Amino acid sequence: MPSPKILKLPELLAELGMSRAAFYRMRAHGQAPRLIKLPNGQIRCRRADLDAWWQQHEQKRVA
Repeated sequence: MPSPKILKLPELLAELGMSRAAFYRMRAHGQAPRLIKLPNGQIRCRRADLDAWWQQHEQKRVA
């Protein structure tokens, strides 16, 4: 079984189409996708968590 895809912060920002500052503002308001903070302080995001976040926000727009 392949390991799950984990995105680095620059990859996540590119997919979201936003700056690091905008992302951190969104994160401070609890609106960012679920993240993993590594012991060295770096941030990662599982592909599955990002996909779920996209789906959740698409449903909110339709409703």
